[in-house]
Amino acid sequence: MDSFDKKILFELQRDCSLSLAELSERVGLSQTPCWRRIQMLEKQGVIRKRVALLDTEAVNLGLTVFVHLKTNQHNPEWLGSVADFAERAPEITEFYRMSGETDYLLKVLVPDMKAYDEFYKRLISQAGFSDVSSSFAMEQMKYSTEVPLDYIHK
Repeated sequence: MDSFDKKILFELQRDCSLSLAELSERVGLSQTPCWRRIQMLEKQGVIRKRVALLDTEAVNLGLTVFVHLKTNQHNPEWLGSVADFAERAPEITEFYRMSGETDYLLKVLVPDMKAYDEFYKRLISQAGFSDVSSSFAMEQMKYSTEVPLDYIHK
């Protein structure tokens, strides 16, 4: 990965709707080499997908909940069932296996507390948790989907 690839990634993270002509100009390449590099980055899995970022308030998802899960079951079958539930639940936008006090962490987006309560009831009926606790975001202080590129190995 060289400086051109890094520039392409920087620009696409900021706005993947740029035309090839705009992107090529910004990174200092002609269109054909720029396009080939994008295709290679996609083939390598560096660029996983290109998406539109939505305003959660505009789509009636004003409540962000971080759900901390603890379990006494640490086996592949249990994890598989929880992962399957997470894949099927559109409210879960992020799902992590954690170290420390919490075994798993979910980020959940819902319109309001009533919707969260309905989600919670579906969640706890899925698998055996020893503890489920929720933290409600009061204000989003920073949100970015851009990953830092300073750590890329050349």
